[in-house]
Amino acid sequence: MYSRKIQMPREVCIGPNIVHETGEICKGLRLDNKILIVTGHNTYKIVAEKVIESLDGEDYDVDVIIVEDSTMDTVREIEDSISENTVVIGAGGGRVIDVAKLASYNKDVHFISLPTTASHDGIVSPLASIKDSKTSISMTTNAPIAVIGDSQIIANSPHELLAAGCADLISNFTAIKDWQLAHRLKNDSYSDSAASLSIMSAKMITNNVDNIKPNLEESTRLVVKTLFSSGIAISIAGSSRPASGSEHKFSHALDSILDRPALHGQQCGVGTILMMNIHGGDWEFIRDSLKAVGAPVTASELGVSDEDIIEALVKAHTIRPERYTILGENGISRDAAYELATKTGVIQQ
Repeated sequence: MYSRKIQMPREVCIGPNIVHETGEICKGLRLDNKILIVTGHNTYKIVAEKVIESLDGEDYDVDVIIVEDSTMDTVREIEDSISENTVVIGAGGGRVIDVAKLASYNKDVHFISLPTTASHDGIVSPLASIKDSKTSISMTTNAPIAVIGDSQIIANSPHELLAAGCADLISNFTAIKDWQLAHRLKNDSYSDSAASLSIMSAKMITNNVDNIKPNLEESTRLVVKTLFSSGIAISIAGSSRPASGSEHKFSHALDSILDRPALHGQQCGVGTILMMNIHGGDWEFIRDSLKAVGAPVTASELGVSDEDIIEALVKAHTIRPERYTILGENGISRDAAYELATKTGVIQQ
C-alpha cells in the first residue's frame, strides 16, 4: 500500500508581540539549548534583538549570523555555523527564511520560521527558493517545527509586501487550474484535499479585500493565517503544485530577464491575470481583487517594460518544463502574447 509522510509545523503562534514569547515557545517544544538566529541587517534591529532577549531569559545559548542574499554560498555559510543539536531560527524576510530553512535541512536540525513580512507562503512550506544565477530554484526541505508570526511586526512592514503576499495567494486560482489540467492530460498525481485548501486560501483573500488595509494588525493576522493554510496545502500535496502554476513560470521568466525583478508575489499576481485569461476564466475578477489589496495589475505598476512582459510570456513555458500547465509544451507566440497582454490591460496599446 502506498503511503507518504505529510510534514506540518508542530506549533503555530500568530499574534501581536508574540516574538517576546520565543524563549517560552522553544522551552515548550523541548528544544536543545543551542540556537542559531539567521537574520538580515535590517531585521536584526526589527526582530532579532527581541528574539535574543526572549531566549536569554530562558537561558538559551544564542549565536547570530547576518546574511545578505539567498544563494547556495549563503546556505553553506550558515551550515558552517551549525553544530550538532543546534536549532535554527530564520528571523526576517523570505530570503532569510529560505536559506535558513535549507541549511537546517541539510544539517538535519530543527528550524523555526519567524517572518517579518507576509509576502509569500514560504514562511510555512517545506520548500526553499534559492537563487541560481539569474533565476530561482525550488528545493525540498522540511517544514518548520514551529512558526512564530508576530502580526504587529509584520503590520509595520511596507504594505506592498503584504499586498504581494495577497497576490501570491490569489495566484492559487490559476495554479489549481493548471494542476487539474496536468492531472487530466498527463496523469500527474493530484490531491483533492490539497487543491480545496489552496482554493479556500485564495478565497479568504478575495472575500476579504475590503478588510486588508495598510499597517492594520488585524489585516496582517488574516493574511499570515491564510499563507499558513496555503503552505499546508503544499505539505499535503508533497509539491508546490497547489500554489505554483503557469503564473509562477511567468514570474520566474521575468526573474531571468530583469536585472532587478519586482516582488515575487507582485509578478505572480500579474501572471495570474494573464493566465486566467488563457484558461478562459474570470480574469477581471482577479485584476479587481489585486487592485483592491494594493497589488500591481499593469506592467508600468510593476516597473517592467512592455517588451519584458512579452518576452516573459513567450519564455514562460521553458521554465520547469516537466511541470505541465496551460502554456503547454510549445508556449505562445509573440503575437499571441501581445494580444493577451493588451486585452487584459497589462500593457497599454
